[in-house]
Amino acid sequence: MMISGVNLKYLSLFFLVLALISCEKEKVKIDVSQISIDAKLERFEIAYYKSDSVSFKELKIKYPYFFPGEHVDSYWFYKKNDSLSQAIFQETQQVFGDFKEEHNNIENLFRYVKHYYSNFKEPRLITLISNFDLENQIIYADSLLLISVDTYLGKNKIYYNNYPEYLRNNFDKKSITNHIATAIAYEIAPNIPYRMFIERMIAAGKLKYAMHKFIPNKSEAVIMNYSQKQYDWAVANEESIWKFFIEKELLYSTDKDLKRRFLDPAPFSKFYLVSDNESSGQIGIWLGYQIVKAYMDNNSVSLPAMMATPPTDLFKKSKYKPRR
Repeated sequence: MMISGVNLKYLSLFFLVLALISCEKEKVKIDVSQISIDAKLERFEIAYYKSDSVSFKELKIKYPYFFPGEHVDSYWFYKKNDSLSQAIFQETQQVFGDFKEEHNNIENLFRYVKHYYSNFKEPRLITLISNFDLENQIIYADSLLLISVDTYLGKNKIYYNNYPEYLRNNFDKKSITNHIATAIAYEIAPNIPYRMFIERMIAAGKLKYAMHKFIPNKSEAVIMNYSQKQYDWAVANEESIWKFFIEKELLYSTDKDLKRRFLDPAPFSKFYLVSDNESSGQIGIWLGYQIVKAYMDNNSVSLPAMMATPPTDLFKKSKYKPRR
């Protein structure tokens, strides 16, 4: 069938309108450049490893929480002068230098947080060496944000060899803003011990959604700590995953083992199928994230309001439908 010139004109207009609607749905990029941030950086590890007897006393007064009372000064001097400790300190200096790029990224993250939470008070930023405390890479407490620089030296460093591949991605400096965004998201989320699987999925999905709002330049794959292959698998199998959860009646289950199978960090999710090792880990969190996105697309609410919404209410109002 031939399309007349008039019809073609209206058809072009129709597609232009559709494109504009689509762009609107993508949301206008938020400009946070004018938001004032006061986030001074304190390099404790440099001050400590370069301290002498006089400056050390000043450090103890300024950072009392880093010097437990059970140790005398000679212990701290021996520790900082130990050859292995000095080698690790020098390596952190090589990897991070003046920490300027990371500092700028953190300040920008804070601007986005303050955009959504105007009463957010930026904490003191303190870098330190924690002797590879890989369980506490970032500590966000009260007015302090501690960054263990020796836990971000690069995933292929020998220090992290005892950790599996799927966790070593966390030991790169590119993960610092992800971890800070996560820590802040945890702080603003309701601290409720949800029992049902759907509640746990959505509560975790809320954190990922907030993270993405705080670091919008990162891709969803990075937010999920997925490789592109893992992310593509999740997208391609969304409908099948959802059907599996429905058919197995998992959504409203309180089985504690579901957390281990679908929410905890792991190289793959545990459907108990022969193809499990092809799946992406933490797929329950990824699906919870999709439900939260559907809710935000279908409801005009702020980020703080969404974070405060009970997961079951959010689910009902999300109108979530998996991609086919």
